[in-house]
Amino acid sequence: MIHGWCERRFEAVRDALARNFGEHGEVGCAVAVTIDGCVVVDLWAGWMDRARTRPWCGDTLIDVFSVGKPMAALCLLRLVERGAVDLDAPITRYWPAFAAGGKDAITIRMLLCHQAALPGFSAPLPPRAMYDAALIAGALAREVPWWPPGRAHGYHVNTFGFLVGEIVRRVSGEGCAAFFQREIGGPLGAEFCFGVGPELDGRVADYLLPESDDGLVDFLLASESDQPVAPPEARRTLLHRVYCNPPGISGFGTVNTRAWRAADMPSVNGHATARGVARVYSALACGGSLDGVCVLGADTLAHATAEAAAGPDLVLGRTSRFGLGFQLTRPEAPFGTRPRSFGHFGAGGAVGFADPDARLAFAYVMNQPGPRWRNPRNRSLIDALYASL
Repeated sequence: MIHGWCERRFEAVRDALARNFGEHGEVGCAVAVTIDGCVVVDLWAGWMDRARTRPWCGDTLIDVFSVGKPMAALCLLRLVERGAVDLDAPITRYWPAFAAGGKDAITIRMLLCHQAALPGFSAPLPPRAMYDAALIAGALAREVPWWPPGRAHGYHVNTFGFLVGEIVRRVSGEGCAAFFQREIGGPLGAEFCFGVGPELDGRVADYLLPESDDGLVDFLLASESDQPVAPPEARRTLLHRVYCNPPGISGFGTVNTRAWRAADMPSVNGHATARGVARVYSALACGGSLDGVCVLGADTLAHATAEAAAGPDLVLGRTSRFGLGFQLTRPEAPFGTRPRSFGHFGAGGAVGFADPDARLAFAYVMNQPGPRWRNPRNRSLIDALYASL
């Protein structure tokens, strides 16, 4: 049964959501849409757990993985906007130890568009290392770039949030979790957080990943759709270092634990409702402000959502396109039908985006993973939405 509400003209979205359960193996999910800052779709259905004993509710929280990357980027962009951080300054201005390994010329801008050449850790890290902020910062400071920084881009799957978070912490005195809540999530009334306290565990849905990441690298290799960017064994090594070092960093065997939920890991453990994701993107779709709360100035937002890196992605093995912290729409992975749309997909198919031309925000969250950006479930919802406009 589908719960919630939508305007009559968007009944096709409700129908698509129902079909996703019958045809595409959905377990539990929610979808929210706003236009001009007003909610027009707020639907949910299914179950919060594998055993299907806990019904999904309107305020159910779920890990949205990389949907959190733009939220972390917004923290850093706010510091840029107020003059505390310079986009074209080297990271070493704010983090001196980062200069080790020949990284003294890597800029904030390169980091935000995935050109910093630090998508993983070369040296093996111990299990649970991702929960030790000082250990991770030290490993990143010692890391040697994997390609000439600024010359190419490659998706910083797990390191993006740690890098952005360390700069935010050094400049503002607090990590992304506290900064985002104080400056963005709290004022907006958007339920999106890095780090979930135990008092909210009853509202957090289980994410239905396998317990082991065995086979993950083979899956990633098989899913590459463009020309390989490196020989197979080199690709295998790279992907293992990116997705599986330290063990558990991509959520396999860890995503539903208390330690994971409590951590401040902006690339991977943002927990949110669909309403919360849509609320943030609603502000961005309306020029950066909503209901008197300015998330980002219009000029800064325009700069952040202009193309900064595009073409072959040295990590994903296919083409990608980035602004500063945002994925930009492209034919292979569209955010709707309009060319200025921007947002971010998350592992398993979660997605949030803004369409500034329609002043529209869209969010879809779920606990049954599928393809990230060619997911028939998110695709059917987005297609139904745009067919209804």
